[in-house]
Amino acid sequence: MKTCLIVDDSKVIRKVARHILETLEFQVEEAGDGREALDRCEAKMPDVVLLDWNMPVMSGMEFLKLLRQRGHSDQPKVVFCTTENDMAHIRAALEAGADEYVMKPFDRETLHIKLQLVGVA
Repeated sequence: MKTCLIVDDSKVIRKVARHILETLEFQVEEAGDGREALDRCEAKMPDVVLLDWNMPVMSGMEFLKLLRQRGHSDQPKVVFCTTENDMAHIRAALEAGADEYVMKPFDRETLHIKLQLVGVA
């Protein structure tokens, strides 16, 4: 079973994403900020990370840069999931190592397509 780490400071978004991912047969873990997410990745690397941009403690971009710098051989796919929709944000996310980008609010079909594009669904 594929694993996904949902990283978002919103409990509502984590709950919605968890429900969708579980219907897609993912095993789901959650983190409320980038620091917690980094700790979870160090403990057990997921197949994919669904990552929010704006969070307290450590932002999605900070998390992504640190994750990619560590150079683990089992790097997860990273799908940024955010309300930031201008091209500068999308380009910055992709340049920092994100594999795909999905806008909030998202639905099951949209998320499934993005997960297929990165090769985990």
